Amino acid sequence: MAHTLCLGVTLSTRTPLPPSSSSSSSSSSSSSRSSSRPLKLAERNLRSNASDTARRRGPVSPSHKTQKLNSEVSPHRAVSAVRLMRIELGGAFADLLNDRGKGSGDNEMGYVERTLGFRTRELDDRDLRLVTDVVGGTIRWRRFLDHLIVSLCHDQSMFRSMEPLLLQILRIGMYEIVKLDMPPYAVVDENVRLAKVALRPGAGNMVNGILRKLVRLKESDALPLPKLEGDDRAQARALATLYSHPVWMVRRWTKYFGREEAIKLMVWNNSEPSYSLRANTGKGVTRADLVKQLDMLEVPYECSLNMEDFVRIKTGMQIIIQAGLLKEGTCAVQDESAGLVVSLLDPQPSNCIIDCCAAPGGKTLYMASRLSGQGMISAIDVNSGRLRILQETAKVHQVDGVITTVHADLRGFAGNNSLRANKVLLDAPCSGLGVLSKRADLRWNKNLEDLEELKELQNELLDAASRLVKPGGVLVYSTCSIDPEENEERVTAFLLRHPEFCIDPADNSSSSSFIVVLATSYGPIFLMSLGGGWTRSCKIHLFKMVAISLLELGSTPITALLGNRRKKQEEARQKVMTGSYLSIARLTKIAYVESVEHVAWFASVIWSRLGSTPITALLGNRRKKQEEARQKRNDHCKRSK
Repeated sequence: MAHTLCLGVTLSTRTPLPPSSSSSSSSSSSSSRSSSRPLKLAERNLRSNASDTARRRGPVSPSHKTQKLNSEVSPHRAVSAVRLMRIELGGAFADLLNDRGKGSGDNEMGYVERTLGFRTRELDDRDLRLVTDVVGGTIRWRRFLDHLIVSLCHDQSMFRSMEPLLLQILRIGMYEIVKLDMPPYAVVDENVRLAKVALRPGAGNMVNGILRKLVRLKESDALPLPKLEGDDRAQARALATLYSHPVWMVRRWTKYFGREEAIKLMVWNNSEPSYSLRANTGKGVTRADLVKQLDMLEVPYECSLNMEDFVRIKTGMQIIIQAGLLKEGTCAVQDESAGLVVSLLDPQPSNCIIDCCAAPGGKTLYMASRLSGQGMISAIDVNSGRLRILQETAKVHQVDGVITTVHADLRGFAGNNSLRANKVLLDAPCSGLGVLSKRADLRWNKNLEDLEELKELQNELLDAASRLVKPGGVLVYSTCSIDPEENEERVTAFLLRHPEFCIDPADNSSSSSFIVVLATSYGPIFLMSLGGGWTRSCKIHLFKMVAISLLELGSTPITALLGNRRKKQEEARQKVMTGSYLSIARLTKIAYVESVEHVAWFASVIWSRLGSTPITALLGNRRKKQEEARQKRNDHCKRSK
């Protein structure tokens, strides 16, 4: 949603880097210089060490001859090391490489040959699964793994001067030993062999010494872990290392959610994500049809309890890709949370819809599939390459007849064009802090300065999108961030700039104001609504997509947002688990729904009619702000009548 599509870049340890390639460490260094020193030192020397390796190995022509097959080197480790090089040095995205790598062993081995100068045996399905696990896990745990490397080296200069490929091999070995619990001495031998063949015998000896020391420490339960002591800053640095997140994120989440919830959130971010498939109804494929094909392929699945077109899967993605289900447009990989955004907009045949930041088009395609060939979606995006991908995918899904792509910057387009619609979607660029479990590398590519820039951009895009809404229309604003500054605060600021807009209830049959919280297995979505008396004005829906598992959190987001103490949170959680009712801040009904993997629940908060403003209630329930907001809306109602 908020990420930029980036084609893979082939990089060798022998290839000098562009200046922009060192940005991946910026997020971890922005908050605490001392805590992120190992990471910064490594990042600072990745580029210079690449040229050092080139001098050791000598010049290599792009058209170099294929060296003979090396069947002794582990193929999944060689491919993983090269992928990690491409991500860290070349700026490629981990999730994109995983998607492109599935079912494409020849392509992966081509990168290995061009980067390391030799080929291994071909990758089988098990190897490809290991590549995905190792690459994703090594990226997630990078800060923790680098802490172990520095601790075992006992020499900052050694870590500082370490070659990029050698560093990746050590990270892979440590991740396999500490986190995957693979047979330790087999891991040592395989990674030593890779270092010797890809670099030189001395590099293999170093890998052997460091990894064997790690094995001894792990077996004696004496890993060199940071201690949670000292002031808040010191404890934040320790937590950042233990759970492998940038320090600024840890401090920010501790501030907003408390230490316990911040830890649970980091645990969730470090877990392996699940995925959903959406049956392509635009091509006449129902979920029942998709389920039949999954049964034939023997892929385990679970039907979504929230979305009738969606199926959840944990494993078997490679089988699905190899069977051609994605390539043929039978289904698409899409989160249920993204589907819920579309469901709230409720596309109907003959509707005219504007998707303001459309590419690469997941929500656009889902909306188009619900138009039944009637109506039109204007898909606006500033990136022409991503729009081309949207156009090509729309043809495969057979919904290109109802999609018109518009290559433009929304901020300029809205003021210079007469296009208007009753339904407008703004899926705004954001920090992506709610999807870190699926975007393993994103945590290392963001910093506080990015958030400030994004807030300004979100304000500008909201203002522009509002100009495209017809009177009485609906504007849906969605992000994939959990940060209040990108969600509640942006909407609050928007409403102050645009008093002609108000928050509209999700359930139009209800005349009362309410808050709906719907959680999928990927996390809760918050829809804050304020109803009453705005029949002639435009309306705005606020979505807050959050990738926090309620099962992991152990408390309800409602009680967390309202700032209740742990006792009240636990009481609310117990009542939710038993399906009973509770009353916290006018909370009148919580229904509990159980899914196989996670807790999925639906909560309705019924507020007395305009007795208080839900936004201000969530921001602190200050009576003065509530009364001011209530009076302003009453005055505006009188003027509009």
